[in-house]
Amino acid sequence: MSRDYYAALEINRNASDAEIKKSYRQLALKYHPHNNGQPGACDKFNELAEAYDVLSDPRKKATYDKFGEEGLKGGIPPEAAANGAWSSRYVYHGNPDKTFRQFFGGDNPFADFHTACRADVNIGFGGLRGRGIKKQDPPIERDLHLALEDLFYGSTKKIKISRRVINEDGHASSIKDKILTITVKPGWNEGMHITFPKEGDQGPNNIPADIIFTVRHKPHPWFTRQNNNLVYTANISLEQALTGFSVEVVTLDGRLLNIPVNDIVHPQYSKVVTGEGMPSSSNPATRGDLIIRFNTHYPEKLSAEKKRLLKQALAL
Repeated sequence: MSRDYYAALEINRNASDAEIKKSYRQLALKYHPHNNGQPGACDKFNELAEAYDVLSDPRKKATYDKFGEEGLKGGIPPEAAANGAWSSRYVYHGNPDKTFRQFFGGDNPFADFHTACRADVNIGFGGLRGRGIKKQDPPIERDLHLALEDLFYGSTKKIKISRRVINEDGHASSIKDKILTITVKPGWNEGMHITFPKEGDQGPNNIPADIIFTVRHKPHPWFTRQNNNLVYTANISLEQALTGFSVEVVTLDGRLLNIPVNDIVHPQYSKVVTGEGMPSSSNPATRGDLIIRFNTHYPEKLSAEKKRLLKQALAL
């Protein structure tokens, strides 16, 4: 059954951000294992933390409100993520104490408490604060889908992120938007990484995660890319394959190439047009090749007369 984060926080779906914070504050203190030794307190404390982690983030909340837990955790297509909703798969970090510390700005209402909800950690909120070694959060990885035209000419992409930042008082935190600007260079290859250091959520006891974008190619109507080469597939008839023809190809920069093919087009044949591919990322003045491949359409049947004439022609 899908989880109801609103029910977990005992609020309605129209609750404001202030009401979400108020409810989490009250319930987290009530069910904190230091303050509540009843069976199930740890589970409730963890449930509250996950609910707050989702509903306090405008992007995650927008996805949850529209697509539910299944859409939030299963991921939704980027084009469906209207108004900046979260499109990647959401995975709760599983540490309710981290959420608790971030919410209270690192101040621990239970100074000598050591967590009893996770068997793999034993971190006090008090005493060692300010003297412990901060660890950086794991990197946040996202795909950056680019059209071949973007990678041919170069372009500028602006991406809005929402992240938690520490307020000026150094304790409380809030969600703020930020625009990340990516200058796409001509010739960038799929799989390339663009890193924005420490642009993840801020917290008193962590080093913000790096945000890493990975270049992915958007499908193109007629070209595919192989390194710096562009591959184009032309549909031809058997007659053209045997007697010659010309191929017209519109390039990424809008030019019309008329390419004669005078060779016999056999199944392994391809035509290479030098210098009509993608620019090199190291030297944009240098370009790869255009490789034309052929899909030959054979007639479904031939009359006896046509077979005779074909045999006679091929025997010459």
